[in-house]
Order: sequence, then structure tokens, then C-alpha cells
Amino acid sequence: MNHSLSKVPFYITTTLPYVNAEPHLGHAMEFIRADSIARYRALIGEDVLLNTGTDEHGLKIYRKALELHIEPQTYVDQSSEKFRQLLKALTMREVNFIRTTDPHHVLAAQEFWRRCALAGDIYKKNYKIKYCVGCELEKSESELVDGGCPLHPTTSLEIIEEENYFFRFSKYQKPLLDLYRQRQEFVIPSSRLHEITAFVERGLEDFSISRLVEKMPWGVPVPDDSRHVMYVWFDALVSYISTLGWPHNTNNFERWWVESGGVVQYAGKDNLRQQSAMWQAMLMSAGLPPSKQIIINGFITSGGQKMSKSLGNVADPLDLVREFGSDALRYFVCRELATFEDGDFTPDKFIHAYNANLANGLGNLVSRIMKMAVLSLGGAVSIKKREWDAEYTRSLDRFEIGKAMDHIWAKITALDQTIQQEAPFKLIKTEPEKAKSIIADLVVELHAIATMLLPFLPTASQSIISLIREHTTPVTPLFSRKEITV
Repeated sequence: MNHSLSKVPFYITTTLPYVNAEPHLGHAMEFIRADSIARYRALIGEDVLLNTGTDEHGLKIYRKALELHIEPQTYVDQSSEKFRQLLKALTMREVNFIRTTDPHHVLAAQEFWRRCALAGDIYKKNYKIKYCVGCELEKSESELVDGGCPLHPTTSLEIIEEENYFFRFSKYQKPLLDLYRQRQEFVIPSSRLHEITAFVERGLEDFSISRLVEKMPWGVPVPDDSRHVMYVWFDALVSYISTLGWPHNTNNFERWWVESGGVVQYAGKDNLRQQSAMWQAMLMSAGLPPSKQIIINGFITSGGQKMSKSLGNVADPLDLVREFGSDALRYFVCRELATFEDGDFTPDKFIHAYNANLANGLGNLVSRIMKMAVLSLGGAVSIKKREWDAEYTRSLDRFEIGKAMDHIWAKITALDQTIQQEAPFKLIKTEPEKAKSIIADLVVELHAIATMLLPFLPTASQSIISLIREHTTPVTPLFSRKEITV
């Protein structure tokens, strides 16, 4: 991967999807939003590293492989490839793709373990817990609803009683609270920062970081103890630095973790504790700087209900891309779903938004302006470099993707209103010079809109820019109106 050392580095990652299930709309949402921020940062001149990958160890995966009567490695190889295909379908920019079964990652996780042990933060003890396989987390009584995990109500809690290694999480209550206090935008939105602060203030309990091989052999071997493998979260979190070549590639690590100020991590609200508390404590223990920011998404519901196969309301992102194109899904994720809270998806909502705002909105506007330009202007309009729109950059610097998109669509609406009010298509007959001036201005503004759309709708925005540069009209509509249901 070619990068310019003269540019400011910006490192952003998604969480690594757990490969025990098919890629779903929630994965697509996180990929698209991280990719949009990465594209924006590159657009304003920064040197960007976008990371994702697959989380491939743990009890759920081991059991799934047993159920399918195949080796765990075979299962994760097949599953990981599905996520690569989703990234390709979503028109993602170039990504670092890390798998937690990669040999380098395994060595990095073991070195990280050794550093935490050297700090006195790993010890062994017997324990008994209630464990949610769905979350791959132990659950305290205060977290349970009707005796079960609120995130996985149909999955029975399991009782685990064995000797494991533990991480001394309790040691890091004050350092974590200091971090949150000193960096008020460490977790976005602020409501999630308040949530994790309250969690840490209530007191931290040390958490298990290993499993006995005899019960769960599918994991990274614990250094110097062949009877244990690492607990899946401990191993997977290290991927954010192993992907940089840590601990051996010190130059790469310095560039992307230290010089950049750390990684910006996209995550779902069910990952808040792991990303903004557990991982940060682990970094402190290993003597490494904390992450830069944690951006927390909500969930995607369907008609107000949780998406599930049993309810028949699951939407396959690949099906949506095949029917509508990747830009249509990217648009819906970035504008129609709430940026930080839960958002709702139904086929009807999707098609309505597509027709109203892409086919009839953006697509129709491009067609009208370019038709007038080609008929009335003698050649391509000269586009001068202009300052970035302040409201646009302010929104994206705060990861407020929905606000940035709304701002762009307000500009689209304004251009439509200008065409209606000024009617240059009529004025060209009576006042041709004035009409040409209006049309040229419309083309300039359309170019500005297309440039702002580059992070979100990379295919359509490039097409618009090409139409303006080549002074031609669309051969086919950017977005064809749909009358069918998904």
C-alpha cells in the first residue's frame, strides 16, 4: 500500500465481524460509514488507512464448525471470504484486511499477552460465572433481564466453572475515568461516553482472558501454557495493532498509531464496553497509547422490531446491491438511518427513499442541468477550485454523517428551486446571455455537490463529475426509478 509520509496520517477501523453468521445489514452499515469517513479524510488531503477484517476464534465458531462437521479453519476460511465479497460489493476503497487466524496476528496477540503479564496484570484463578455465548461475555446479575441476556434473549446462559487466566481490569478504573474526563470526545456520541463512564464508576471486575483447551481448543495458544487458549475478545482486540505489523514493524506502528493520535474505531452499541473500556485498559497495561476515538452506531431494526431470520425481516445487503446498486445502499445507510441511534429499515422505506431522493431527486437534477448545458453552452464549464463548505466539514469532523448528507440534499433542493424560479430553459429564447450564465452557475454548483458526495456515493458522484468534464448528458439515468418490492 502506497502512502505519503508528507501527509497527516488518519487511521480508521471497523470492528472485526464475527464469522459465525452470514454478513448482514448491520455489518454493511459499519463498513459504509467507516469507508465514508475514510474517503472524506482522503478527499481533504490526509493519508488514510482503512482497516477491517474478520474475528475467527471463540466458542460460537468452534460449535458452528462442529455442527457442520468441518474443521474450524475450513469454516472460517469460507466465512471470511463472504465478508471480502461484501466489501467489494459496497464499493469500498482500499482496505487493510486482517484475519485473527493470520500467523502474524497470533504472534502479536501472544506478545501483547506477555507485556500485560510483565505489568503484573494477568493471573490465574478458579471461578464460576454465567456466560452468554452470543456475546462471548460473562454476565453479572445486574445485567440480566428475566434471568437472561437482553441482547440474546433466546440463548440460554451457560455456567462456566474452571481455572482461567484473568486480566486485572479493576486496576484501571481511575486511569479510564481520567481518560474519559480529559478527552470529552473520546466516545461519540456523548450519551455513550456518559454510559461507559457510569459503568466504570460503578467499579470494575477482573475478566477472564483464557479458556481450557480441553473444553474449547479453537483460539490463540496462551504463551507458556499449552492447557489454555486466549479468550476471543482479548485476542481480537489486538488486531487493531497487529494489522499495522506490531510489534515488529515499529515504523508502521509509529506512523499509524502514534503520529496519527491513535485509531478511530467504529463499533456497534453492543461493543461499547469492549472497545472503550476493556481494550483501553489492555493498551494501558501493555504500555501503549489509547485509541483516538470510539464512534458508536445504533442497531438496525425493521418495522420497529429486531431483525431476525425467525421473523422473516432480515435484509441481505448483497441482494439490495444487486437490485439497486451500491450507491443506493450507501445512501440509505448514510442519510436515512439515524447516525448514532437505532435506525429502521423496511423494503418500502428503502424504495421510497431511493425513488424520491436518488431517481427523482439527484438523478433528475443531473439530467436537467446537463441537458440545458449541452444544448445552450458551447463547451465544458470551467470549474475553479473552491474552499470546502464549512457546514459539510464541521459535520464530518464530528462523524455526523446524516447532517452532512442533509446539507448536501438541501443544496440539491436549492438547485431545483433555482431552475423552477429562473426557468433558464425558457429564458434562453429571450435573454440567452443571462440564461447561459444561470446554466453555467448551475453546472458549477452541481460539481460542488458531486464533490461533496464522493465519500458517500462514489460511483454516482464520479459519473456526475465526468459528465461535467466531458460536457455531455447521461446515456442512461443515474438511478432508474423502481416500482417493484425487494
